[in-house]
Amino acid sequence: MKVNQNRIFNRLMELGQIGNTEDGVYCLALSPEENEAHALVQKYMEEAGMSVHMDKAGNLVGRKEGTDPNASVVMIGSHLDTVYGGGMFDGRLGVIGGIEAVQVMTEQGIEAKHPIEVLAYRDEEATRFVGSYSGAGHLTGGYDKGIMTHADKDGKTVIECLKECGIDPEHVDEAGLPKGYAKAHLELHIEQGAVLESKNLAVGVVTGICCQIRGEVTINGVASHAGTTPMNLRKDPLAAASEVMLAIESEAKNYQGAVATVGKIEALPGGVNVVPGCVKFSIDMRNQKAALRDEMYEKIKEQAETICKKRNVTIDFNVLMKDAEGKPCAEHIQDKIAKACIDSGLPEFRMPSGAGHDSSTFADFCPMGMIFIRSKDGISHNKVEYSTAEDCAAGTEVLYRTMIELASEEE
Repeated sequence: MKVNQNRIFNRLMELGQIGNTEDGVYCLALSPEENEAHALVQKYMEEAGMSVHMDKAGNLVGRKEGTDPNASVVMIGSHLDTVYGGGMFDGRLGVIGGIEAVQVMTEQGIEAKHPIEVLAYRDEEATRFVGSYSGAGHLTGGYDKGIMTHADKDGKTVIECLKECGIDPEHVDEAGLPKGYAKAHLELHIEQGAVLESKNLAVGVVTGICCQIRGEVTINGVASHAGTTPMNLRKDPLAAASEVMLAIESEAKNYQGAVATVGKIEALPGGVNVVPGCVKFSIDMRNQKAALRDEMYEKIKEQAETICKKRNVTIDFNVLMKDAEGKPCAEHIQDKIAKACIDSGLPEFRMPSGAGHDSSTFADFCPMGMIFIRSKDGISHNKVEYSTAEDCAAGTEVLYRTMIELASEEE
């Protein structure tokens, strides 16, 4: 193994202290904690011998020049932001692993034709701003400009938060890259599921990324006194929402490989002695095939409207994000990752991703590929999220070997 296991893991642990609390890591997009994380990662990039800058969208870019400065770039990227109370590995492994791959290359005096860039993208999680700011999307043009006015739970908009981070919202489009800029995009990531662990495998070759619908559901009823409003006269949107959520869960089980999640709910006005007048909740639906995802969404919507009509409340579905289709990983890159696994003494195992990733933004921009490593108990987006130092190093070794081959070959 060429990579330095201790260096990888120590950096992950050091980075994980930023925003760390009893409830997990709070390193939200466009926050002071994310800025602090980017500053620490910049130091790692410089230690690895890279030149570093922040692009116009706030993404951190470390670059190692190739022997042909005009050759297309091998890009390696992921994110540093977390969900509320997240873990220390999601996204971060991809950035730290990319830095390690370049650092080993530098230490061994290896030169390649193609320049290599390691990137830390802003706001992959779409937790603080529901529709996501999506730093990666600014590079490829794959983002909705309406996102800029989205606000967090405290009412602060993306525009305001960008300014606080020293990013000019008037110039974020200038981060866009021209077609042909990238030879390939690679991303190393924890699986965030239990497939690899169930098969006792450290590393997997990703075949493609699921497509999603993400949005907000609003149910309006009538707020009334909890003690004086008889049960049969209530127009209770929270009771209706509970029934709708069960319908969402039930319908998702009818589709192989599909998932549907309600992860956020708000009942207004929020008094203990008041029947709510309005309920809002998030909905996240995923499948590898857009047609099946859309079919599931329409069936859920139909059932929800029926439930709400019976309960004399109204319902509105607001789609905030919708992928056109699942994003396949390039077959030739899958093959290179598989070969790197075998050359590293690891079995070849191919699998789809049920989670969304920064790499999906690049699927229509350049060939892209992903490497998964095993997640303990399949848990992610949680303070107990964990992958062993050995598995982190194994995935980074596969990334390193794949990167060297891509950066060394002709177009």
